[in-house]
Formats: sequence, structure tokens, C-alpha cells
Amino acid sequence: MRFKSTFKTLFAAVVIAACAAVASAQTTQVEGTVKLKQADGTEAPVVGATVDIYRTDIKSDYHVKTDKKGHYLHAGLPFIGTYTLIVSAPGAQPAWASGLRFTQVQTKDFTLSPGDGSTLTLDKIKAMETSAGPGSGGTPPASESKEARAAREELEKKNAEITKKNEEISKSNEAVSRTFKAGNDAMTAGHIDEAIAAYQEGLAARPDEAALLIKLSEAYRMRGVNRFNAAIKQADNDAKTQGIDSAKKDWTDAAASAEKAFAAANATTPTADNQANIAQNKLAAVTVRALALHFVATKVDQTQAQAAWDAYQALIAAETDPAKKARDRSEALQTLFDANALDLAITESRKVLAENPDDVDANRILGLALISSNTNNDKAKFQEASNYLQHYVDKAPDSDPLKASTKEALDYLKTAENVKPEKTQTRPPARRH
Repeated sequence: MRFKSTFKTLFAAVVIAACAAVASAQTTQVEGTVKLKQADGTEAPVVGATVDIYRTDIKSDYHVKTDKKGHYLHAGLPFIGTYTLIVSAPGAQPAWASGLRFTQVQTKDFTLSPGDGSTLTLDKIKAMETSAGPGSGGTPPASESKEARAAREELEKKNAEITKKNEEISKSNEAVSRTFKAGNDAMTAGHIDEAIAAYQEGLAARPDEAALLIKLSEAYRMRGVNRFNAAIKQADNDAKTQGIDSAKKDWTDAAASAEKAFAAANATTPTADNQANIAQNKLAAVTVRALALHFVATKVDQTQAQAAWDAYQALIAAETDPAKKARDRSEALQTLFDANALDLAITESRKVLAENPDDVDANRILGLALISSNTNNDKAKFQEASNYLQHYVDKAPDSDPLKASTKEALDYLKTAENVKPEKTQTRPPARRH
């Protein structure tokens, strides 16, 4: 059996999809409408109202006026910061809103009550909030209506929720970035257990992070191979069994992580900024899924042969390099044979040869599958197998590591079954099984 490399160059390109990022720009904006309550209870836009914008975490201020529709807009505000907005207009009481962050919500509307047209300073607002207790704005307390207070308190609640969510996102981004690097460094150093622990820590912070799931699947698969290779060298049967069982669990976990990675990568919405990264993650996810299912089908549960074949077909469809497509097709056929799915191996090999009669691996797999499935010692079936194997030997390069063992299979047919390849055969016959 051949075990391919782990596609290191592909996984080097796996990218952390910061799908929970708040925003990508370094500046933001605030806008809204300013209206004035009328005597009849209606509200009318206020033209020329002054909107003073103060950044309170550092000293900075900005000023804008409303247009004929009562709308105001100020763009280019620093993305990070805490702001207080003060609104004043002739014939109205001033109003304010404090503790604002424009990380996700950039809209703030004001409804003014009739008044003397006075204005407020930032210091006066701070003094009023200090005496009245913590708050994020409104109108002077003496004249704040019940409705205005309810609206202000609702805004305070929403702002607190946004702040909390942004803090959680920031923590998860840090955890994902840190554990992704730590896991990769451990993998490079050959410390697979440490790598698995790091990836699992990152997934605890963000369970649907495709990049971490991809790397976790790769780590499980590699540890399974190491454990299996160590186990079969054990002289003690109990130790050997325990080692093989541990390897099987790793391969099963690798397949489960790969399936989650595949789902997560395909659930991410592409944008102009992340489209290339998502495409890389999708290809990496479909790759680790096929590789993991190869081991599951061949070493853990042979009933998963069809699932492994389907996973390889998805990989072949996603791959754009013809040489890699051919390699994946060969691995898929080998998986079917190794999983003892002989009928399926015969059927799919014939399909490949119908398109390319000189495909060396399809000739080899078909010949071996015909021999293995020939429980009735059908002479014609042995003859067909011999023809395919000889075609493989004729076409395969001498560097092919399986050429020698295939020649041994041909020798077996000659000596044990008295079957020799048909010399006049220019290509294997398209016999149906």
C-alpha cells in the first residue's frame, strides 16, 4: 500500500478565517436624524441643528449640522473610541447621548422637546451624569420625559451588549490566532500531542473555525499513522492491540474533524476580501476529509469504502491541477482495493480505463481486484487479470515502487494458474464484470 505525503504545501496556505471580525476599516461614521416634538404630538425634522461630537477616551471633537431633512452625517471618525453627542437647536431643549461606540452601530437619532434653544457643554453633561448616576445620555434630567428615558435606557442596553460581544470576539480572535500558531509550531517540531492540544484549545473558543479543524484533522491522521506503525512492531499482543485501537480512534477523530471543517468552510460567506482564503480552506478541508476517510475505510471500517470514494471524487472535482487529479484518482482506486471493496474497485477502474486505457494504476488495481474476487477460479477472469497487469507493467515506469510486486502477481498466475498475458492484446479488453 502507498501512503502519500500530507500535502504540506497545501496546509501551509490554510488561513484563519476571522469570520467574527467586527470591521475591516480603520475609520467609521455616525449619522442620524434630529426631530422636534410639535404641540399636536407630531415630530418635524430640525433644519440646522448643531451636532457636537466629542471623543471622551481621548480629547477630540467634531461638529456637523443637520440638513433640510433633519439628517446629519460625520464620516472619518476613528474606529476605536468612546463618544458623546450633544444636539442643540433654536426653540428646543438640548439633548445628548454618551458612552457611544461606533464599532457596529453607526446610527443615533434624537427627538428634541420644545425649549429655549440653550446648549450644553461636555463638562456640564459630566456633572449631571455624576449627580444622577451612570448613564449614557438624554436631555437634562428635569425635563426628560418617560418615553425619552425609556429610549435612552434601551440604547444603553444595546450599547452594553455590543461592547460585550466585541470583547468576546476580540478574545476569540486572540485565542484562535495564538493556538493556530502554537499548534503549527508543535507540528513542525514533531510534537503532535502538543499540536492537538493547542488546536483543541482554539476550537473551545471558536468551534467552527475551519482552519483549526483542518489542522486538527491532519494532526490526528498523522498521529494515527505513527501509532499504527509503532504498534505493529510490538512483540506483546496486548500492547499491539492497544496501539492499533488508539490509531483507529485517531483516524476516526480525523474524519470527524475533517467533516466539521468541510461544513464550516462551505458555510462561510465569500466576500471580496476573503474569497481567496475561503477557496484555500475549502480545498484543504476536502483534502483532509479524503485522506482521513482513506484510513477509516482501509483500517477501521470497510463499510466506509463508498464514503471514502465519494470524498475523493469531491477532491478530484475541486482540484484544478491535472497531475494532482490523476494522483487523487489513483489514491481513490487504491482505497477501494485496500478496503476490500472489490466489486466497486472493478467497476470504477473500468470507468477510468474507458476514458484512458493506458492509465497504469487503473490497470493494476483492476487486475489485482479481478484476482482477489475470483473465488471460483474462473480461468477467463484470471486471463483478463493477467492482461491488465501486463499492460500495467508495460506502461509503468521502472521507478514505480509497485512494479516488482505486480510482476510477482503475474508470475503467480503463470505458475499457479497456468495463465499468461495474451501477447496479441494491444489493450485490455473491455469485459464487463
